[in-house]
Amino acid sequence: MKKMIKTVFYLFFPLMVGGLVSLLIMNKIDYSWLDKPPLAPPKIAFPIVWTIIYLLMGISYFLLKKEEENVSSLYYLQLFVNALWSIIFFAFQWRFVAILWIILLDGLVGLMIIEFYEKKKISVYLNIPYFLWSLFATYLTIGIYILN
Repeated sequence: MKKMIKTVFYLFFPLMVGGLVSLLIMNKIDYSWLDKPPLAPPKIAFPIVWTIIYLLMGISYFLLKKEEENVSSLYYLQLFVNALWSIIFFAFQWRFVAILWIILLDGLVGLMIIEFYEKKKISVYLNIPYFLWSLFATYLTIGIYILN
């Protein structure tokens, strides 16, 4: 039973964090009203993409933890920074701070991928979409700051 609880936790923790943040900022999201840079996706794309990314992130961490018990806290740190970005950008509307914060997130995700590479390659591949989406979100964040 304990093993099953750990499995569920590892697999779905990122999704739970993302869902909680979404609930917290739900009434603060002003994406539709912002001027956006070219290539900005429609609002509906974000929950779809993030659900997929959070599931991939959870699977990657589960596979890593299954074989490697000694994993640094970098995974949880980047998830925490990820969650706070939405609050900074939407709830507080600190757009410039959000730029700095997402650049920090990009670095942490990159470091996490490097750490995972040394331990379990499949975990790296499962996080490539996350890293690419984070870089794209950096572009969007900077673009929105400049245009608004």
